[in-house]
Amino acid sequence: MVMHKNVLVCVTQQKTCEKLIEQGVKLTQEKDDNLYVIHVVNENDKFLNNFSDGEALEYLFMITKNVGAELVVKRSKDVIKSIVEYAEEMEITHVVLGSSRAKDPSNNFVTKLRKGLPDREFVL
Repeated sequence: MVMHKNVLVCVTQQKTCEKLIEQGVKLTQEKDDNLYVIHVVNENDKFLNNFSDGEALEYLFMITKNVGAELVVKRSKDVIKSIVEYAEEMEITHVVLGSSRAKDPSNNFVTKLRKGLPDREFVL
């Protein structure tokens, strides 16, 4: 028996989020698959580059609504921890991410998130 997928798309900057969400849509082709989009930012940062917070939220809401995904937006002091907790709560099976800006692969965002969610499939 094939289990359904719970796909979590982690979005950051406006330039990449639509492409990442499209990847998540491709992974959720079965009837019982679920698509979630999460954007977690540090408490002191803007939600998306080059947008005011209101415009950023409206943009994300529009994209996720169009594909039938659930959108979660959080502010947090610990972005990785917030994503891990949400992924565990929603029983996420697949995580879709863009590339990390950090040059050191042992200490970048993707590596840290993989450590927090070791049993999930990552799509980069």
